[in-house]
Amino acid sequence: MRKVLTMVLAGGKGERLYPLTIHRAKPAVPFGGKYRIIDFTLSNCLNSGLRQVAVLIQYKSHSLDRHIRTAWNMLNPELGEFIASIPPQQRISEDWYKGTADAVYQNLFLLDNEQPEFVLILAGDHIYKMNYADMYDFLLAKQADAVVGALELPLEDASRFGVIGVDEECRILQFDEKPAHPAPIPSDPAHAFVSMGIYLFR
Repeated sequence: MRKVLTMVLAGGKGERLYPLTIHRAKPAVPFGGKYRIIDFTLSNCLNSGLRQVAVLIQYKSHSLDRHIRTAWNMLNPELGEFIASIPPQQRISEDWYKGTADAVYQNLFLLDNEQPEFVLILAGDHIYKMNYADMYDFLLAKQADAVVGALELPLEDASRFGVIGVDEECRILQFDEKPAHPAPIPSDPAHAFVSMGIYLFR
């Protein structure tokens, strides 16, 4: 998966984890002793064969930046490989990031620098295990321009998340953030697809 540039969104405050986030960003919160929350996403990246990973940092980023530079300093820059923390560059605006989409938008210069064929966008504060190569293979097989990672949830629980409305062939028709009436899966009306915050674009 060397044609993929990965952007990991890791600038969140993590207010629901207070007081653990008094002095650090949510992705930098220790987990299980010597690990940090972001280690799950970065481990998934390396195990999926991803070798160009930009971690977009912002809020109380010092400990997260230090962790990335010391614990994840294992790739070969001479081969164009990197895991790098990228603070707000303020190239497009003098403001800080105004959300996840703005964080990606303000770092579009990375696409010019790296010239990837695909861009994978991930959250740096989720705890899960996944091989992103499966999404990549699915995108190629379907000749799609974008794939969104999703979970099936009972309809009554889905309204707490971003809900993806699809047609019978699972093509995305709509995306609603925490809707009062989630769109059901056509083949399973008792369930809805909710976004995992994982996006792969051609």
